[in-house]
Amino acid sequence: MTARIAVLTVSDRASQGVYEDRGGPAIEAWLRRAITSPVEVHREIIPDGREIVAGAFRRWADDGGADLILATGGTGPSPRDLTPEAMDDVVERHFPGFGELMRAVSLREVPTAILSRQGAGTRGKTLIITLPGKPTAIDTCLDAVFPAVPYCLDLMGGGRIETDPAICKAFRPKA
Repeated sequence: MTARIAVLTVSDRASQGVYEDRGGPAIEAWLRRAITSPVEVHREIIPDGREIVAGAFRRWADDGGADLILATGGTGPSPRDLTPEAMDDVVERHFPGFGELMRAVSLREVPTAILSRQGAGTRGKTLIITLPGKPTAIDTCLDAVFPAVPYCLDLMGGGRIETDPAICKAFRPKA
């Protein structure tokens, strides 16, 4: 089964065309480097806002058939950064280890990573992971957490993802 991945850029400015979306392309480029199995990647740019982001998560998880949703942006301390709250509105289970690891590896690079509110959770058979907006931070975070993603999707009954071990050594227990 081909895995289906939705990449959501959450940004008022990028959604209005005022600012170039760099987060979505950075996620897709990382995925294209790391994943060797067939995948469908769908990108969308949406404005900030709790209801809008929650609606996009629901749409991709419930109707869009996404196995994985990767959202970039809206995880900081600004008043409009409400991606974590939107995720709280839609996920059934939280996986705090994702956010903990992303902050830990990011803190090695910048002290402001402590302000980050990335996380992960599931809705049905969809894994949702929220990422920072900066391309270099996206790479750092995906390098850290993605090794657990293929096995998580396996356990959830999602699409199978194989990775290039030179880029991302996915963990699956030995049978």
